[in-house]
Amino acid sequence: MGKDVLGTVYETLLCSPGMNEAVKIDLKISRKTVLLLNSVIEGSLAKEGTTTQDLLKLVPQEEIEELKNFSDECLRKAGLKDLSEKMKTLNF
Repeated sequence: MGKDVLGTVYETLLCSPGMNEAVKIDLKISRKTVLLLNSVIEGSLAKEGTTTQDLLKLVPQEEIEELKNFSDECLRKAGLKDLSEKMKTLNF
């Protein structure tokens, strides 16, 4: 039952007025935070059977792609794209 309530609340929030408006965010964060953020985003999108996956089923695919692009852009701007790709090959 908890998942159904959370899904309903999340769907309601996504449909709220103004949620499709673009916002500009000016951040200054460390490279290690960028790398961690990217890992968390990618990990959350990849794990099956999690609450995050349940919520992602409610989100249109283009918005998931936008999240992936944001994560990649953060890596690129921090100069960590190559490091991130090499780290992915080390996953065991």
